[in-house]
Amino acid sequence: MEILYLIIAALVGYIWGAIPFGFLYVKLKNKDMDLRDFGSGRTGGTNTLRAAGWQIGTLTALSDVFKGWMGVMTTRWLLGNAISTELLPWAIICAGIFAVTGHNWSIFLSWRRNEQGRLTFIGWRGGAGTGPNVGWSMAIWWVMFPIGFAVMVGTLLTVGMASVASMGMAAIIPIVFGIRYALGIDATPAYLVGGLVTMALVLWALRPNIKRLLEGKERVVGPRAKRLARKEQQMKARQEK
Repeated sequence: MEILYLIIAALVGYIWGAIPFGFLYVKLKNKDMDLRDFGSGRTGGTNTLRAAGWQIGTLTALSDVFKGWMGVMTTRWLLGNAISTELLPWAIICAGIFAVTGHNWSIFLSWRRNEQGRLTFIGWRGGAGTGPNVGWSMAIWWVMFPIGFAVMVGTLLTVGMASVASMGMAAIIPIVFGIRYALGIDATPAYLVGGLVTMALVLWALRPNIKRLLEGKERVVGPRAKRLARKEQQMKARQEK
């Protein structure tokens, strides 16, 4: 019976995670744009920002956090009185892990109508998992949201690479829950285990970005991108003199 509860939690998390908010927001703004065909093809905040502006990008990022949070909260509501206090954290973690999984590989984005109007499978599509990763961890300990905000914004303003920000946040979550478990704040290692699994999921989704980072070709955004562009212009101006 216990495995059934874990499967229910996983399904709840996956369904919440698979809701493609970014894809839907961009489609509402521009019905002719398919976010899967734009930029990186991902449906998270960074690519929606490129496709539809900072308002849609911010709304998408917050909605993706909401998905992870709701996966955990819905699981608590459904199973909180049905299973033991020892099993509940593991059910919650199943929901959190599968919220990230659903976001990264959404069943709703994996099909498209062909020229004959038939639905065809086009492969698993989604984001990189950062939003729901922050969301599920925030549902465990609300302080993870300001931590996530500080890490993401701080990295984007300095390093200027969304992938580095995502990887940094993915690493911080198991570190925080590892410290909480070591100090006895959390009575279960479930949240630490969940953080390690979701970190692996984020890193797996970011494989192309990691390859570009190693090659020195990763896209730079934000203030650092502007600084680099100014330097390049100044160098060109000196060479022309």
